[in-house]
Amino acid sequence: MAAFEYVALDERGKQRKGIIEADSARQVRQLLRDKQWMPVSVDATTQKNNKGGISLGSSNLSMSRADLALFTRQLSTLIGAAMPIEEALRAVAEQTEKRKVKSIVMAIRSKVLEGHSLANSLSEFPQAFPRLFRSTVSAGENSGHLDLVLDRLADYVETSQESRQKVKLAAIYPAILLVVAVSMVVGLLTFVLPDIVEAFSHGDQELPALTQVMIGASDFLKAYGWFVLGGIVLAIIAFKIALRNPDFLYRYHKVLLKIPLVGSLTRTLNCCNFASTVAILNGSGVPLVEAMRIGGQVLENVVLQKKVAEATQMVTEGSSMNKALAQTREFPPMMIHMIASGESSGELDAMLERVAKNQETNLQSRVQTLVGVFEPVMLLVMAFLVLLIVMAIMLPIIEMSNLVQS
Repeated sequence: MAAFEYVALDERGKQRKGIIEADSARQVRQLLRDKQWMPVSVDATTQKNNKGGISLGSSNLSMSRADLALFTRQLSTLIGAAMPIEEALRAVAEQTEKRKVKSIVMAIRSKVLEGHSLANSLSEFPQAFPRLFRSTVSAGENSGHLDLVLDRLADYVETSQESRQKVKLAAIYPAILLVVAVSMVVGLLTFVLPDIVEAFSHGDQELPALTQVMIGASDFLKAYGWFVLGGIVLAIIAFKIALRNPDFLYRYHKVLLKIPLVGSLTRTLNCCNFASTVAILNGSGVPLVEAMRIGGQVLENVVLQKKVAEATQMVTEGSSMNKALAQTREFPPMMIHMIASGESSGELDAMLERVAKNQETNLQSRVQTLVGVFEPVMLLVMAFLVLLIVMAIMLPIIEMSNLVQS
């Protein structure tokens, strides 16, 4: 039995869309006619919709991290309650309100009904289910503890989602502050300053140097402001295109690691992801070398990816994990010592989880530090610029007042 996406017209002529399971498209049409609906189109979820709609079954289909976390938790709970996988997938599909997610889940269920494993079925959607996810599920199926592995995987996905959300929320206020500050300064220079200073520009009195500089800046913004804005947009687009070049991306990521605070934040974020990934994979039965290889691939910084690949090769040749990571000189000493302790005590999985929690705590602390530094610096810069504009306005008034009194 396969899953089909249909478009039909009900008895009132209103268009209806949905997912239905049947043995064939012909049966789907008959089921729709039994409901007194007129079928418009019926497509299997493993076929691509060429009419510009969602490409079902395509490797390009993705799922948000929030949806992935919810899917994993629901599936973990249902399988833990001794429900068969195909029934658990059906229940998850029925509970979701998002058409794309429902299509993905129903397509996975169809593959499972055909006799494929859950991990193999998930591989039909690599953009929705990353390699870490699929490898962990495969390990759970092979060990016979899929429910426990899914529960652990659900914790990992939810924690990862929470961490990303905290970082995004922490960045919202500084971003708003930056936009307001720039808008305020540009507004003062473009609209306020010229009107006030114009009253003093018709006399023989020479304007103060600061006022002349500010007027020059104002004239420049009024004449070329849109060109400057367009240049900034083009520069951003060009930068994003340049990031597609592997050499440029590598140099850029290398520079990021050397910037104070930003480099520390980047390294901590990647170390947290690496430790969490290796912990959940190795704890689910995946060999350490394979867990390290997958863990390196989930890193966002390509420089650290290369370092982890080198460390993985060293472990393959017989080195311990802590010595291999130590030689990269990119991982915190505390992380290396904790991994060494886990290897010597035979509790590497538990120690890696502690490392992940430790790095997550450090990450939140560093984000708060970065935001705490940015806010006063931004306020001081804005106050200084506003002070300069006010002085540029007040200086001609003060000089004229002195001339009148003399």
